[in-house]
Amino acid sequence: MKNIKMMVVGFASAVAVTVALSTTLLAKSDAPVVTEPSVEASRLQSLAKFTKVLGIVEQYNVDGLSIDQLIDKALQGLLSNLDAHSTYMDKQSYESLKSQTDGEFGGLGITVGMRDNALTVIAPIEGTPADKAGIKAGDIILKINDKSTLSMTIDDAVGIMRGKPKTPIDLTIVRKGEAEPLKFHIIRDIITVESVYTRKIDNNILYIRITSFDKKVAADVRTAIKKNAATSNGIIMDLRNNPGGLLDQAVELTNLFVSEGVIVSQKGRNKADDVSYSATKSAKITDLPLVVLVNEGSASASEIVSGALQDLKRGVVVGEKTFGKGSVQVVMPITETEAIKLTIARYYLPSGRTIQAVGVIPDIVVASGEVKKHENQFNIKESDLKKHLESELQKDGGMIDVTEVNASNKTVITPEQLDKDIQLKEGVDIIKALIIVKGK
Repeated sequence: MKNIKMMVVGFASAVAVTVALSTTLLAKSDAPVVTEPSVEASRLQSLAKFTKVLGIVEQYNVDGLSIDQLIDKALQGLLSNLDAHSTYMDKQSYESLKSQTDGEFGGLGITVGMRDNALTVIAPIEGTPADKAGIKAGDIILKINDKSTLSMTIDDAVGIMRGKPKTPIDLTIVRKGEAEPLKFHIIRDIITVESVYTRKIDNNILYIRITSFDKKVAADVRTAIKKNAATSNGIIMDLRNNPGGLLDQAVELTNLFVSEGVIVSQKGRNKADDVSYSATKSAKITDLPLVVLVNEGSASASEIVSGALQDLKRGVVVGEKTFGKGSVQVVMPITETEAIKLTIARYYLPSGRTIQAVGVIPDIVVASGEVKKHENQFNIKESDLKKHLESELQKDGGMIDVTEVNASNKTVITPEQLDKDIQLKEGVDIIKALIIVKGK
């Protein structure tokens, strides 16, 4: 410890001597006085300030933290203050990151991000424990079990929420429109999702729901379009509550609908990080009218697809403004057991606009909810009364299974189901209009 203190003091003294000598030389020369320090001098001064503070904290901090612990905390503070997605990963968090690809793990089925320094749900994945419990896009996670998230990084939060299947976890949620925080008791499970599924609407509209961008999304959508080509006059692609995934799948999916032009580009501080992804004519498979549904749970790859199709005038985007996650992170090992995750670039749409913190604004903004019908609310037939009351009891419990529709009907979306989803209903009306225009 004594050697470390001497090194810190010695380094600070060396910097002071260097600055003093530089000042003396400048004073004796005839050249004009330079008020701005050179880049190298500025670096030395900043490093001297850092080592001085480090030495003071090491000597006087009441908790008596070791130099290793102080450096780890300094790195955590440095990375977390750059942006919401950059972070320093110690041995435990780095191993946790690698476990995501090396084996199975239990989880809740939600994607989270930082919005206004609050841990926010980007979207729950359909059919997962979080989705069935009633977690919604835009929910702010205030506490995980009894631990506050106010000073927690995304990686720390994900590490706590992940765990062995069939184990419980409690989330305290702040939700817009609710006067009090909501508490959810959720049982972890192995997360398996159906990334792409299709339905027919009115026999001639192909509805394609994409829940996440895994490695088979573009191929599955291609298969669905070709399979239904003879009976489809228009396509509705639903990207609501899709938190994103693989960039190459977003590019390939967009290319199914366009034959030329830049789909997305990424630009960073270093030119080596600048990449542009363009459409190829051979990959396009359809000219059918297209509507894309989005909401605040649509993020990352979902925003690339919807924004690119919007900029290239290929589809009409309907719904609510998307989340605004348009940055590129890479994981850089710094030792065998530690790494940093650093934002190195941002995504840009064909028009040159950025997604980061802005999102994609739909061509037609439609809030979520049911289609309102002006009927006498007390005019309930006796045969429907029991069903109505059971439905209200389910709502009161807050545990409606949103996957029930998918489980009960694997082929079509009925008019009754459309009335429960005003965004989809609006999308259907728009696609019908586009079909009529194309027919003329």
